Amino acid sequence: MGLPRFTCPKRRADESSPHLYVANCGPAVGLSYEKIASVFGTYGDVKGVYAADESGTRVIVSFQEKGSAQSALKELNGKPCSSLGGRSLHIQYSVQSHDKINTSQSVPVSTSASELNIPGLFLIHDFITAKEEEELLSAVDCRPWKHLAKRRVQHYGYEFCYDIRNVNTSQFLGELPDFVSPILERIRSLQTLDGAVDVYLNQLTARNYVNEYPPGVGLSPHIDTHSAFEGSIFSLSLTGPCIMEFRKYTTSTWQGKPASSEDNEDHLDFVRKSIYLPPRSILLLSGESRYAWHHYIPHHKVDKVKDSLIRRGRRRVSFTLRKVRKGPCQCEFPQYCDSQE
Repeated sequence: MGLPRFTCPKRRADESSPHLYVANCGPAVGLSYEKIASVFGTYGDVKGVYAADESGTRVIVSFQEKGSAQSALKELNGKPCSSLGGRSLHIQYSVQSHDKINTSQSVPVSTSASELNIPGLFLIHDFITAKEEEELLSAVDCRPWKHLAKRRVQHYGYEFCYDIRNVNTSQFLGELPDFVSPILERIRSLQTLDGAVDVYLNQLTARNYVNEYPPGVGLSPHIDTHSAFEGSIFSLSLTGPCIMEFRKYTTSTWQGKPASSEDNEDHLDFVRKSIYLPPRSILLLSGESRYAWHHYIPHHKVDKVKDSLIRRGRRRVSFTLRKVRKGPCQCEFPQYCDSQE
């Protein structure tokens, strides 16, 4: 089962709710979910702390008992909290929603890259074993995660800066960690991809979508910045399945920045295709699929794959391996290229 979903009603919910909506609080302001749970736990048993939205500055604190929520709101609302860095919290009651799962999808989900017919796109199932998956998860969990609004990340080789969607090539973080060496060796052995594989990959971003974020949280449509990375991009999926959707916008509607959410997608003209990424699979983006197609993870909690319904896991980790570009991009898709704008 996925995590519960909460709403903050336009009018204040009555005091029978054990759930609190807390603003000015979250990883984006330097407060971990563990720390928030610890502070609110002084008022009663906390069932969980969840992201209220994608901002990283608002959370839902869910208590076992409504009396605990009442006490916490009374003591913490509108007052500086020394245990949370002196921040003044803005709190009101929240209610748990029981939305029906919408399993209808406007685009069919494929289970193989060949079904999509997107040039340069490959998907290899069971790229690693279950034991190797466990070892990789253990390796990254021993290292510190950096908190972002939607996920937690680790960067190796070079840090990817999300505010500018690029890397600083002058700041080398060191060689890639030893735990990805078997993956790199296996990638180099993929001769069946007709030369689409970069032999030298020097940047790794590990993303951790964990149970402190609702399973419906995904990624917005984007193309990995052309000037940041060259050649092929590999994405290894660990421990949780998901759907990845690809979009190719027409030249007439493309203006550099397409819709960042599904709310205004009707105003743009694009082709949509989706693929199912099972755990332990690796996805390769090269050529047209890398340079001209936007990719993203839809904000679903349940995905319909063929005739099956698959619920998003409580955790998904992805390893994205890339090669940092040292000069401007000279690809064949200038309308999508920041180097050739």
